[in-house]
Amino acid sequence: MRILGIDPGLRTTGFGVIDQEGAALRYVASGTITTHHLDTKALPARLKVLFDGVGEVIERYRPDCASIEIVFVNVNPQSTLLLGQARGALVTALVHANLVVAEYTALQMKQAVVGYGRADKTQVQEMVRRLLALPGLPGPDAADGLGLAITHAHAGVAMERIAKADGLPKTGAKASYRDGRSR
Repeated sequence: MRILGIDPGLRTTGFGVIDQEGAALRYVASGTITTHHLDTKALPARLKVLFDGVGEVIERYRPDCASIEIVFVNVNPQSTLLLGQARGALVTALVHANLVVAEYTALQMKQAVVGYGRADKTQVQEMVRRLLALPGLPGPDAADGLGLAITHAHAGVAMERIAKADGLPKTGAKASYRDGRSR
């Protein structure tokens, strides 16, 4: 199974792609999608870059599923709103490509990769390097993307078994349109 992990960010979004065969994990690719070249006030253009960038990653590497970090409220509410919009564009790109999307908190990812939920970025980078037998440390955003893919490789199988046992649907519900009122 090929897994795409996404670490959302409005300025820099990290991604990582791994293959999972049983318990074995193999590195495929990682990198970042950046919006540094755009005016910070050009939010729609920045969201389009993220949407299109993830679309290019999906087209090139053909993942079977994806995982993305859940965003929590930061100290600055404006930053939280902007990050939420970036995450929304990224999730939309993933579901637009018909990928099943799993969501994990940073704490869950760090627990799965490092064994400690409060690990710092350098600890995540080092454990990702070790788990995937990389020749060097991945960048911090790419390492988080790879960490999310690794988390899904470990937790996703168990979560899918639970969903099957509970009779929960594997994919999201279908949308339906209803006429609203008009005057």
